[in-house]
Amino acid sequence: MKMKTALTVLAAAAAVFAQGAFAQASAPATRAEVKAETKAAEKAGKLTPAGEAEGAKTPDTKSTKTRAERKSETQAAAKGKELTPAGEAEGAKTPDTKSTVSRADRKAATAKAVKEGKTTPAGEGPDAPKK
Repeated sequence: MKMKTALTVLAAAAAVFAQGAFAQASAPATRAEVKAETKAAEKAGKLTPAGEAEGAKTPDTKSTKTRAERKSETQAAAKGKELTPAGEAEGAKTPDTKSTVSRADRKAATAKAVKEGKTTPAGEGPDAPKK
């Protein structure tokens, strides 16, 4: 029995000391070490300049038309009423519907609903934050 206990204690001690050794081996580099590695990589020419990574290349955006050609095309489109007015992109248009109820009638209906208690108090609607 003593032999089993002695082996258990020995194994536990070995585990504790091994863990300490591994922790020191895999400790993060100090700031000075990182700076030294960076300087060495810079001297060796292994660093990529800022903004020049492989995936960061911008596509070639040179136009195939001259400015005069673009201007004449735009003027022709404007004469033919083919241009979309500024601020009126597709999908942003509101339907051309007019209300059939006057403002006075709407105000009266709202006042009646408030008097009858049919309106939802402020801050208590379905989109109100939960307490």
